[in-house]
Amino acid sequence: MKKINRVKKSQEFQELIHTGKKVTNHQYALYYRPKKEEMNRIGITLSKKIGNAVVRNKLKRQVRMMCQDLIDFETCKYDAVIIVRFGYKENDYLTNKNSLEKLFNKATML
Repeated sequence: MKKINRVKKSQEFQELIHTGKKVTNHQYALYYRPKKEEMNRIGITLSKKIGNAVVRNKLKRQVRMMCQDLIDFETCKYDAVIIVRFGYKENDYLTNKNSLEKLFNKATML
């Protein structure tokens, strides 16, 4: 996922969380709304309780790669924030990727 396709500022995260629609499952919470800029963007966040910085960065990299495989950034019409939950660590990569794909389908982002 390219850097121009990421939500970076704390204010933008808060705005998406407070004004967007919410879809959840055991591994993720997804907040989304129609995009305001020409490129759609995705932000990934998780709690410090999940692990130290090394673990959190590894999980973010995995979720970024899943998003890159699942979403066509040129045709998608939404900005989104993905919150990784504790259930993520219990499953393997493919299970988590399938779960994220189902969540995107539920949110009609694909």
